[in-house]
Amino acid sequence: MINLKEFFAYGEKVPGYEIGMLNEREARAAAAILFVGAFLGLMNGIMLHTAVFSKYFVTFFAIDFTMRIIQPRYAPSLMLGRFFVQNQRPEYVGAAQKRFAWVLGFILAWPMFYYLVIDFQPNPLKALVCLICMALLFFEAAFSICLGCKIFEWVKGKDPKYCPGGVCEMKIKEPIQTFSVAQKIILISTVLVMGYGIYAYFTKLPDRTVFVQKMKMMMMSQAELDAIQAAKEQAEEDAFFNDDEDP
Repeated sequence: MINLKEFFAYGEKVPGYEIGMLNEREARAAAAILFVGAFLGLMNGIMLHTAVFSKYFVTFFAIDFTMRIIQPRYAPSLMLGRFFVQNQRPEYVGAAQKRFAWVLGFILAWPMFYYLVIDFQPNPLKALVCLICMALLFFEAAFSICLGCKIFEWVKGKDPKYCPGGVCEMKIKEPIQTFSVAQKIILISTVLVMGYGIYAYFTKLPDRTVFVQKMKMMMMSQAELDAIQAAKEQAEEDAFFNDDEDP
């Protein structure tokens, strides 16, 4: 028989910790899995002109984040993450701030489900929401940076306990974590070059990549899209009559 109190107890009881805990390694692995799914959905939409994959993924995403805020022990993506990192030493983090971060994901997930699955109406704003979700997943998976946890810290007004990477407890950086002057110059130069590269990709080669063409179309208003369609139809009409006039 299910013990409801135990079922709804958030986080795992771990000896030596006075609050409910979660395994950050598991959460990072789950974030990576979801990021791959979101990326594949985006690429399918852009290159294959189909939203079928995205509809299935958004449905999974919404259900998964609902389970995360109810009881993460049974969230599908977290169980997949556990499978892959089960032989690694756990990295314990406080459950409260992770739950707050997942609530933010939940708030983003269900409107996306409605507008991309129930009433499919893609537009730049909805695409931006998807990109924000992907960015949050990427930061979690790649850098163990939980932006939702930082928001939790600001809302609460004091440092929560047991943050990912020990950032709440760490006050002094080790020498291996600091940058020399030469390293700072190289780092800043790298960021500037990468930033210019992204800018050039979207502005200097507007007609050479399908991705950029689709992104430009997504960012246009309905009036602009109608104007393009009208111009296309007019060009086809002119071409038709010009063919008839040729001897």
